[in-house]
Amino acid sequence: MKVNQLATELGITADTVRFYTRIGLLNPNKSPVNGYKVYDHKDKSRMQFILSARRLDFSVEEIKVIFSKTDHGESACHLVRTLVKQKLAETERQFNEMVRLRSRLAHAVEQWSTMPDNLPTGNMICHLIEGSHQTDGTPARINQDDKITLTPTEVK
Repeated sequence: MKVNQLATELGITADTVRFYTRIGLLNPNKSPVNGYKVYDHKDKSRMQFILSARRLDFSVEEIKVIFSKTDHGESACHLVRTLVKQKLAETERQFNEMVRLRSRLAHAVEQWSTMPDNLPTGNMICHLIEGSHQTDGTPARINQDDKITLTPTEVK
């Protein structure tokens, strides 16, 4: 089958198939007649595996390692179990951090709702943030990498 047919059967774009072909996770044959790449059942199966693995947040590099094992006749199940456990632990850590952030934000909304909007001074930009403290007593800080989205009316 050609790239478009494989993509249609799997409900993905042809560009997705081409990407995984370009990085070597799919290895179609070339038609001797017209030079088109021809995907077989093995390619379809590998693409289905890639899609399933990506839904579990496996990286392309991790999928390459899994394929390198299976392509050499080894089982990748132990590796997959280990990676999934690591991903679950990291997801739990991120989730717990988001719960803590949600709590801090809810507390700020509640605490700041009755506070006035003060004008900036030479020493203070916004008393709401500068006057707030984390639970450990240190002032709250925003990292330079943090993203802030403002509406056009807020940027004047």
